[in-house]
Amino acid sequence: MSSSPENPQVPPRASLHERRAGREIALGWIFGPLSGALVPWLLRLRIPPLAVVLANATAGLAGAIALARGELVVAAVLVQVKTVLDNADGQLARVTGRVTLAGRYLDTEADLVVNAALFAALGHTTGRPWLTLAAFLALTLVLAADYNLSELYREVRGVAQSPPAASGGRIESLLQWIYGIVFAPLDRLVRQISARRLEQTLASEPPSEAVTLAYNDRGTVTVLANLGLSTQLAVLGLCLLLAEPGLYLWLTLGSVALLPLLQLRRERLARRALQGS
Repeated sequence: MSSSPENPQVPPRASLHERRAGREIALGWIFGPLSGALVPWLLRLRIPPLAVVLANATAGLAGAIALARGELVVAAVLVQVKTVLDNADGQLARVTGRVTLAGRYLDTEADLVVNAALFAALGHTTGRPWLTLAAFLALTLVLAADYNLSELYREVRGVAQSPPAASGGRIESLLQWIYGIVFAPLDRLVRQISARRLEQTLASEPPSEAVTLAYNDRGTVTVLANLGLSTQLAVLGLCLLLAEPGLYLWLTLGSVALLPLLQLRRERLARRALQGS
C-alpha cells in the first residue's frame, strides 16, 4: 500500500518480513528463526509458496475450531504453527523467486479469514459476542495502522518496495477485487487521517522534508510493529494456555487505545521539527 491518499490504487500488503520498518521482537527472536529453519525443508520437498499460504490458513482455522470446542492448549499450539507458516511462505517465495501479486493478496485475505474465525470462536467460548466484535474491529484497525504507517515511513525515506508485476490471471484478478473492497478503503482512511492531522498540526505551514521525516518516525512504527499479527497471536496463545481467552479481548482493546497516543507523539515531533527549522 505505497500509494498516497490521492492515489486510490493501493497495492497489496507485503509479507511480514517485507513490510517491517520497525523491529517486531516476537518475529525477530522466535517466529522468524523458526520459519527460516523450515524453509530449507520446504525447498527440498518442492512445496510452492501458495501451498504454504493455504497450509497456514488451514492451521489457523483448525485452531479456531479447537478453540470453539474448548480445547485451549491445542488451539494455542495451532495458532503458533499458523504464525510460523505465515512467515515461511514469504521467505520461501523470495528464495525461489516466486513472489507474486496473487500470493500477496491470498496471504492477506487468508489472515483476515483466520482472524475472523478465531474471534468468532473467542465469542463462542467466552459468551461475550459484542466484546469480541469490538476486539476484532480493534485488531483490524491496529493492523491497518501498523502496515500503513510503516509504509509511509519507508516512502518518505525513498525505500518503499514496489509490488510484484501483475500477471492478469483470473485468480489474481478475483483476489485483487476482494482486496479492493475489504482492505483498500481502510488503508486509504488511515493514510488520509495521517495526512490531515499533519496539515492541521502545521496550520498554514507547508511540511518540509525535516518535518515529514520527524512525523513519520521510527519509534511509532516500532511500537506498532510489536502490535503486529505475530505478536497478537503469540499473546492469544499465551492467554489460551492460561485458560483466560477473555483476557485477550481486553488486551486487544487496550492496544487500539495506543493509536491516539502515538498520533499525538507524531504531531509533537512534527511541531518540534518545525520550530527547529
